[in-house]
Amino acid sequence: MQTQAGDDLIERIRVHSADDAVVGPAANDLLSELFEGYPVENLGRLLHSGDDAAVRTGTWLLSELGDLAAPMMSDVPDLLAHPLRHVRYYAIEVVLVNGDVQHGPTIAQVMNMSGDPDSAVRWKVLEFLASATADQLVAGGAFLGAGQVRDLTEWLIRYEIEEPDPRDIAARLEGHDPVTRLFAAAAAARLSDEDTSLLQHAATVADEEIRSFAEQWLRDPR
Repeated sequence: MQTQAGDDLIERIRVHSADDAVVGPAANDLLSELFEGYPVENLGRLLHSGDDAAVRTGTWLLSELGDLAAPMMSDVPDLLAHPLRHVRYYAIEVVLVNGDVQHGPTIAQVMNMSGDPDSAVRWKVLEFLASATADQLVAGGAFLGAGQVRDLTEWLIRYEIEEPDPRDIAARLEGHDPVTRLFAAAAAARLSDEDTSLLQHAATVADEEIRSFAEQWLRDPR
């Protein structure tokens, strides 16, 4: 019965993918089915449907499943490259929760999205960089090509083992390059468990994205 219920909900979402009044309740019911054991692999019917709205719902479900989404990690690279910002945003959450050393290329893909044209996606990349484990950063960094993002990732990783230089981080927070500011904000957030002064400084910079992220992180650290 559980499999039939889950199958019916997926079909309902596929058929009515653009109707929020139908999809919202169906997606919530499907999420409950997934937590109760309905196979997560069946979400492939949404992710590979060719319907952007259905893909968005499928990716949202993955992002809500925590580590139960792990079997679908092979689908995530395509989701990270999806034209819909909602899909890219939710896919980053899946990588944050489920990415490990074997997913270095996918983690690197997220890091390279630090220059994404959409501000909400950049925000999610910043949250990823601030929350990722050191092992995740190292795994992703190993698959970055030469260039700015690799240099900044190596800089961020270095502060996992070396005493941070507050002046360097503060200078980067106020620099002219937006990607550099994003990585500096991630460094400030990662250090805030022991010292919030850099994050408090980030909350005063001119860059509204960085400022609002810092303000939120100070209120509610991930």
